[in-house]
Amino acid sequence: MQNVNETEPKEQNLGSGGSTPPPTTTSKLTLDKAIEMGEYDPDYLAQFPEWRSYTHHMQFEFIKKALANRRRQLLFQWMEINKANDYRLKPHLIEASRSIDKQLEKLTKDKEKLYSKYTIEE
Repeated sequence: MQNVNETEPKEQNLGSGGSTPPPTTTSKLTLDKAIEMGEYDPDYLAQFPEWRSYTHHMQFEFIKKALANRRRQLLFQWMEINKANDYRLKPHLIEASRSIDKQLEKLTKDKEKLYSKYTIEE
């Protein structure tokens, strides 16, 4: 018997990480769209040709904007999950809420590292 959850697509990790494939020339994803979607990893953003034309300060401003976007996305997800009236009827939401908490913690750590890197280097 197939579990109902197995038929639904699994949520992908939308945060920064090495598992995200690089944009291709046929991809419609632009640097601005990636920032809007909350992609803040400088290594990933460096794969866009225009990234290298920006100054260190401009790159940092893009990263700060992406970090804020990602945080906002996670908080909206958290709010949607926490609208549930009774977790006893939806125990899978507890795990989803924990996952969002972990992602928020990772985001905070990544933010601290990036702020240190971009305010020290030049």
